[in-house]
Formats: sequence, C-alpha cells, structure tokens
Amino acid sequence: MGRLKFDWLYLLQAAFLGIVEGLTEFLPVSSTGHLIVAAELVGFRDATSDTFVVAIQAGAIFAVCWYYRMRIAKVLCGLFSEPVQQRLAINTLVAFMPAAVVGVLVSDLLKTYLFNPLTVATALVIGGLLILYVEHRHNKFSMEPRVRDMDDMTWKDALKVGIAQCFAMIPGTSRSGATIIGGLVCGLSRKAATEFSFFLAIPTIFGATVWDLWQAREQIAAANLPALVVGTVVSFFSALVVVHWLIRFVSRHDFRGFGWYRIVFGGVILLTWASGLVRW
Repeated sequence: MGRLKFDWLYLLQAAFLGIVEGLTEFLPVSSTGHLIVAAELVGFRDATSDTFVVAIQAGAIFAVCWYYRMRIAKVLCGLFSEPVQQRLAINTLVAFMPAAVVGVLVSDLLKTYLFNPLTVATALVIGGLLILYVEHRHNKFSMEPRVRDMDDMTWKDALKVGIAQCFAMIPGTSRSGATIIGGLVCGLSRKAATEFSFFLAIPTIFGATVWDLWQAREQIAAANLPALVVGTVVSFFSALVVVHWLIRFVSRHDFRGFGWYRIVFGGVILLTWASGLVRW
C-alpha cells in the first residue's frame, strides 16, 4: 500500500471504522454504505480501503457466532440426527447460494462503479422508502405472519430471503435490511426474519471476507495488518452490543424509525453534494 500503516492516526481511523461497522452491520441501515461515507470523511482512502471495509465485517460475524454459540453448537451436533437442526442448516445454505453466485460474477464491477457516497445515498433513500412502504402495508392490513419461528421456515422461504439478499450487493442497500424486510414480505415474523438474517450473515460475510482478502492478497502487506486487527476487534465488541439490543427491539417495535433515518441520512449526503458543500 506504499507507506507504513502502523501509526496512531491510521489505527484510530481503523478503530472508528470498526465502531461504525459493528453498530450498523445488523441494523437495516447499510454498514457498507456507512463505512464508505465514514472512510471518505476521515480520509481513509487507498488502494485496499474497499477490501478493508469488507474485511472488518468478520468482527461483526464473530459477534453473532458468540451470541448464538449454543444454537450453532446444537445445529452442528444435530446435523445428522435432528430434523430441526438439519432444516436450519439447509435453509441457511439455500439462502446463501444466490448471493454467493451473483457475488462471484459481479463483485468487481460493483466495487469499480458503485462504491461511492452518491450511490450509497441514493440506495439509502430508496431503501428507506421501501421500509416505510412495507411497514405501512403490515400496519394497514394487520398482516399476521405465516412463519412465526425461524425453525418453521421451508427451503422456499429461505430461497426468497436469499434472493432478497442479492440486492444488498448495491452499497447503501443493507444486507440485514434486505433480508429482514424480504422475510417480512414473504410472511416471516419480525423475530424469525431478524434471527434468520443473523444466521445467514455467517456464511455470507465470511465468504465475502475470504473472497476479498484472497483477491487483494498481493496488495495487502504486513504493515496493513495492525489496522485490520484493530478494526475487526472493535467491530466485534460494538456488534455484540447491537445484536443483543436488536433481538429485544424487534419484539416491541417496527422498522419505520430506520426507514426515516435512511432517508434523512441519504438526503443529507445528496444535498451537501448538490450544493457543493462537500466534494463526495
């Protein structure tokens, strides 16, 4: 990357981005979008900054693995003997496959043309409007969920959520937002959609992290590792707080607040760009 990265300013920038990643990864507000904007604001831009944005997501996934460690262990132990655990494993794999295939095919194009604040802002606003629309329909028609628990999902439900996840490859869309809202549209309860979104994140983000690090293996030097470690560790702890909070939040609230937040945040970016106040 051209210069030694083991300095306090660089590590502080990495820690800041780790906080942003952990706080936003599992909320329907787009962690990648926030990281792109945050990286621009603090001047964290170089040849592998996009790879850094993806790589530190591993910290958030470690947080999910830790939070659900007992359930994950239960799935692994019952993989060949318990139908409920087998169903969850199969559903997770089925939902993972669409994004895995599409990601391999178009990830480079997306990074080249869409990893910028203006794309993020547009996707934030559109996604916010979709969240408000879906929540309005649920409230207006008092729609009862067809699937109340994650364990009751069929492979068809999982496939629909997996297809919805593909839209999250557009930065600013939000992986958790696409899967949770997609799950609600398909008849899942808020709790089922949110918990399945967490489980689906494990193979999806681990896969994206490994793929990106492998592709950028020649660009990443030992000097970059301290920043990656700091960003990943910080994202782990901040994500752990969010996962614990969000499970309780969805049992009592809808997602309209996140929809309005997306619209305001995206609108501010677009207005500052249109007015020339910020050179995004």
